[in-house]
Amino acid sequence: MRGERIKRFVEGQDRGQTTLFPECLEDWIDEDNPVRVIDVFVDGLDLADLGFVGVDPEATCRPPYHPSVLLKLYIYGYLNRVQSSRRLERETGRNIEVMWLLGRLNPDHKTIADFRKDNGAAIRKVCAQFVALCRELGLRTQASVAVDGSKFKAVNNRDKNFTRAKMERRLAQIDESVARYLSQLDTADLQEPSEALAAKTAHLKEKLAKLPSELQRLKAIERAMLASPDQQVSLTDPDSRSMATSGRGSGVVGCNVQVAVDTEHHLIATHEVTNTGSDRSQLANIATQAKDVLGADHLDVVADRGYFNSPEIRAGEQAQLTVTMPKPMMSGAKSDGRFGKQDFVYLPTEDVYRCPAGEKLTYRYTNEEEGKALRRYWMTACSCCPLKARCTTGHERRITRWEHEHVLEAVQQRLDRNPQAMRVRRETAVAT
Repeated sequence: MRGERIKRFVEGQDRGQTTLFPECLEDWIDEDNPVRVIDVFVDGLDLADLGFVGVDPEATCRPPYHPSVLLKLYIYGYLNRVQSSRRLERETGRNIEVMWLLGRLNPDHKTIADFRKDNGAAIRKVCAQFVALCRELGLRTQASVAVDGSKFKAVNNRDKNFTRAKMERRLAQIDESVARYLSQLDTADLQEPSEALAAKTAHLKEKLAKLPSELQRLKAIERAMLASPDQQVSLTDPDSRSMATSGRGSGVVGCNVQVAVDTEHHLIATHEVTNTGSDRSQLANIATQAKDVLGADHLDVVADRGYFNSPEIRAGEQAQLTVTMPKPMMSGAKSDGRFGKQDFVYLPTEDVYRCPAGEKLTYRYTNEEEGKALRRYWMTACSCCPLKARCTTGHERRITRWEHEHVLEAVQQRLDRNPQAMRVRRETAVAT
């Protein structure tokens, strides 16, 4: 009975069985396999005109790989989320698609890594060519993109990245080490001499002798750190920076990769690598680049609240970008259970704010902070208002209005009319 059950399972072939595999790699690749698109696309590029290194081989050295071979491998890895040069090297010896694409060539991981390092600008031009091809094929008909940023870890170890706070901690640790070693030597002087004590004392003196050179090294790093624009320095990868990530209390030393992805076909319109950890100053730049790449006169842009920045949104409006995003809730009053600014209604015809109690806050004066002209509104009837406890702890409730506040209000209104926009963003930029 048991034997009958076993026969019902699908059985594999004997590994020692001789079989006749197709001799031709072409037989393994279907007509609609994406690697055929990669092959045709790269073969149609003028790599010399794009600036790729090594298009013309040297006459006196070992023949190199043609840049088209490595570019095909790079694109294949990008489409299949295989970024590591070592993993790509392994794929060339076990992946039939890659074997077909490269003609069974097996470049090593250093060759792959050097190709990416030496041809960064040329690869960006290839991306622009791909976007142009998509436009010719009618895949870029919708002028709408989702913008997002991702933190990519660099090869730079966190211990080899220095900021003011990290340097202060390291210098304090050296002071503590000096005090600890001296204390241990004082304790050793009070003990009976022994071979073990002598070895311990010699070890402590050796450690103590190394500290001045370590202090000198850190002081040199500190000078370089203070001379950098953002007062931060990375020793292994100079371009990488310490950045906060979404996890509480976590961070990464790396780069911030910004992408703009079209919302219809989920194709990347443009991307840029920056060492600025925050997304707040990236919106207008990356969205304007996407608009130029798509050849659009106007572009709809959706982003998350991490991009909310008044001057950036204003710059986007001036560049014909229609931005949709949620506004972060940073009101201290709202967090304390009192009315927030959103509970006050602006009446543009009267240039006043109507409070939850129905009273009007009138314009008083304008001042400038951080380059922004801010208009101040308040009224004097708050002391006798029955809602005062839910509104303000001061004598009167004051409201500040930026001179271009209507631009921010339009952003919120678009989100209110189309709340599904944030879902579209998550399904577009995040998934990509």
